[in-house]
Parts: sequence; structure tokens; C-alpha cells
Amino acid sequence: MSKVAIVTGAGQGIGFAIAKRLVQDGFKVGVLDYNAETAEKAVAELSAENAFAVVADVSKQAEVAAAFQKVVDHFGDLNVVVNNAGVAPTTPLDTITEEQFTRTFAINVGGVIWGAQAAFKALGHGGKIINATSQAGVVGNPNLTVYGGTKFAVRGITQTLARDLADSGITVNAYAPGIVKTPMMFDIAH
Repeated sequence: MSKVAIVTGAGQGIGFAIAKRLVQDGFKVGVLDYNAETAEKAVAELSAENAFAVVADVSKQAEVAAAFQKVVDHFGDLNVVVNNAGVAPTTPLDTITEEQFTRTFAINVGGVIWGAQAAFKALGHGGKIINATSQAGVVGNPNLTVYGGTKFAVRGITQTLARDLADSGITVNAYAPGIVKTPMMFDIAH
């Protein structure tokens, strides 16, 4: 029987690459993205049979829960969740706005919490939660105060959830890529 995964932010970039690899490895994948067109395009490129598009703003708890339920209803199970969605504004200290701060933390940190919460509900039989942190969440990078702060937070959340969910048979880990040539990074790495 196929295993089922959900990847957030899977419409492009790292999330799409992860979804593609999971499909190649025999998974059925819920492609979760805030952009319906991007999610549908990703599914068309991956596999109409083994990929399923769901739309949610990961900063919204109810939207994430509903999207996860749609994937479970469609594929019948859930084994792996990759909380990958994120934004990466360049934020020299004197330019940071409340809106940037609130939005970035809501997506990058809230998205991990809401994704893990929805995963916990669906992974009654155990499974894996994998969160996206970043090299910027391991070493402070210039002009990335807000983004780096969110990614340091994700590391802490990951370590806490790994302990909290271990008895439920759920492993929680994170990956921390450096700069990867994706649409999100064109803004940072010029």
C-alpha cells in the first residue's frame, strides 16, 4: 500500500522538489500551497493519480486543518508531513515593519505549528513530521533578522515536538538548507 505525504509550499522551489522525490519514491502526495494555480500546475507535472492539490494559507490554523483533512479524505491515510512553506524577506534592522514581522512569523512559525498540529491529529498510527529550518536558523545571517528569527524558532519547536510526540510513534526532525536557487531566494541571493 502506498504511503501518503503532505508537503506545504509544494507549488514551487524546495517544496516542489520534495514532492517530486516523494512521488518518485512511491508516495501519494498532498501538494499544499496558498496559490491554487501553482498547486494545480505542480500536480499536473507530478502525477494526476499520485498527487492532489490543496489550497491553504499555512498561517491560518483552520485552513491547514481543513486542507490536511481533504488529503486524508482523498488518499485515505497520512504517514509523512513536510512543513516546508515559508517566506524570506530581507530585513536590515532599520527597515523592519510590524507587518513584515507578523506575516513572516505567522507563515514560517505558525505554519510549522499548525502543520504539526494537523499532522498529530492524522498520524494516530505514528509517522514523520519534517520541518524546514535554514542555515539562517543555525548561524545568524546579515540582514535576515526576521527570517533568521523564525528559523531559529522552528529549530526549538522541532526539538520540543520530537520529545512531546515520541510516545505517539511520531518522529519530528528538521532540515536546514543553505541558499538554494529557487524563486524565493532570488530576492536574497543577488
